[in-house]
Amino acid sequence: MDSAYAVELKGVVKRYNEILAVNQVDLSIKTGEIFGLLGPNGSGKSTTMKMLLGLVQPDAGSVSVLGADVQTDPVGVKQKVGYVPEAPRLYEFLTGIEYLDFIGDIYGMQTSEKKNRINEYLKALQLEGREGDMITSYSEGMKQKIALISAFLHKPKLLILDEPLNALDPRSARIIKDFLQELKTQDITTIISTHVLEIAQAMCDRVGIMYQGKLLALGNMDELRQMAKLPDSGLEDIFLKLTGTGDIRAVVEELLK
Repeated sequence: MDSAYAVELKGVVKRYNEILAVNQVDLSIKTGEIFGLLGPNGSGKSTTMKMLLGLVQPDAGSVSVLGADVQTDPVGVKQKVGYVPEAPRLYEFLTGIEYLDFIGDIYGMQTSEKKNRINEYLKALQLEGREGDMITSYSEGMKQKIALISAFLHKPKLLILDEPLNALDPRSARIIKDFLQELKTQDITTIISTHVLEIAQAMCDRVGIMYQGKLLALGNMDELRQMAKLPDSGLEDIFLKLTGTGDIRAVVEELLK
């Protein structure tokens, strides 16, 4: 695989019984790119992300991540990737520090480096003083911060983040956004899936829009504007036009009756 690409999907297909969740997707994501994977619910985004992690096996096609075939080297791939699912499941009977300690051990981190990095992240995301509390007592935003720290802790080469800014306060969201931009300068690749299209427009170098299992559109903002024939529009209008969900006004009027 060409090292210019962190991720390559070729002819990828995934079925769940009668449902064709991912339909012949070809996608290459450059090393050091912040890539937005967007689409309505049920469009195949989460399945695609899970195939990149080896959590779901494709029925056809090939998936390579950081130069490795995900199907032949799933553990090697997971060691180099940081993942935050849309609804992270944490071990809530542990304290925040115990959980992060456990995650660092899974990745085989040296004790001193692990400790320093955990402390830096706790401080940056204003969790200092709460790390000894049980995760079950945390707010949704605090749980999200722990999930993000878990993904960043082992310095992965690829981050796969599903709704990463969910429940975060504005300061923490800004820190995460700025941090991802800094990681980009170190050739770390980030794939973000989000329904908040303003976030995708502000953060992503390129965007792929999935719809009904297919990659419907792919490009930077200028390319997407040309594709949608909407020269001055934002991503939201482009998304609604390309996915054929643009007739919002009629729906609103119906609701007001």
